[in-house]
Amino acid sequence: MIFEKGHFRSSRLQKSFINESLNQTRTFNVESATDYKTTVFLSHKHKDLDELEEALGVIELLENLNVKVYIDSMDNKMPSQTSGETAARIKDVIKYCKKFVLLATPKALESFWCNWELGIGDVHKFKKNIAILPVKEKGQYSFEYCGNEYVQIYPHIDYEDGTNYYTNNGGLISKGYYVAEPRNKDGVRYIKKLEDWLKN
Repeated sequence: MIFEKGHFRSSRLQKSFINESLNQTRTFNVESATDYKTTVFLSHKHKDLDELEEALGVIELLENLNVKVYIDSMDNKMPSQTSGETAARIKDVIKYCKKFVLLATPKALESFWCNWELGIGDVHKFKKNIAILPVKEKGQYSFEYCGNEYVQIYPHIDYEDGTNYYTNNGGLISKGYYVAEPRNKDGVRYIKKLEDWLKN
């Protein structure tokens, strides 16, 4: 499934929630990363408000599953001007976060930084700890989504509406978010509940 922009827009997009998220990110440091069951590096394009609102909605989804989320656009430890120090900070945080999620909007897939972050995530997290969250433009058909081909090798976050069945045992797939492996050579797709993926 490719989500449509606005799907993850936060229902708590109020000043208090944004400030709380900002404060948590601003106090994030790699030494305290192990204090939480799971820390997630959320890679996203943050040059415009729409992208930030989508990211905040994803933060809300993940925080509701009891994880700590880091996004660099809200990190006050970042230098004011992009530099090697910026890259070093990002690399350090990706290394120490347990999971890596790329909010793969069309703009993020065109972004040098998001692609670089995914590469760093690949080195330090390996495939089992990376998930792509594909988001298309509003009103766009799924076949029009031009996700970079290399993101197809990673698991992606999907949503099941409670009407599909497992192929191996015929049981009903519960409604909710899942992390789906890419289909294997036999066309089989393995899924795991998002909350379970975050714990493991």
